Amino acid sequence: MKLFRSTAAALALTTGLLALPAHADVAQQNTSGDPLYTANAPKAYSMIGDLLIARPLLITATAIGAVAFVVSLPFTAAGGNIGEAGKSLVVEPGMAAFVRCLGCTTSGYRKD
Repeated sequence: MKLFRSTAAALALTTGLLALPAHADVAQQNTSGDPLYTANAPKAYSMIGDLLIARPLLITATAIGAVAFVVSLPFTAAGGNIGEAGKSLVVEPGMAAFVRCLGCTTSGYRKD
């Protein structure tokens, strides 16, 4: 009896997850007419992938970049490129992790 219940639960969960992108396409239509919203209107599966895979990796890359920046600080100070090293190692991964809408491909705020 326990095998039947676990099999039925796994089948129901799988069927529900397979139907999720179809429901997301219907709910994700642009009704405002704004072309910027249309360009940055990611699908639900890209939001889920971004939340579960990309964001943790980008946060980890930001932390590792910060450590690498601190370790390389004497050498970058001698070379005179502290700003470039900080931007490449800390700011860019940080912006991709924290200043980007969920599922979007571009970082930063909209500047009018």
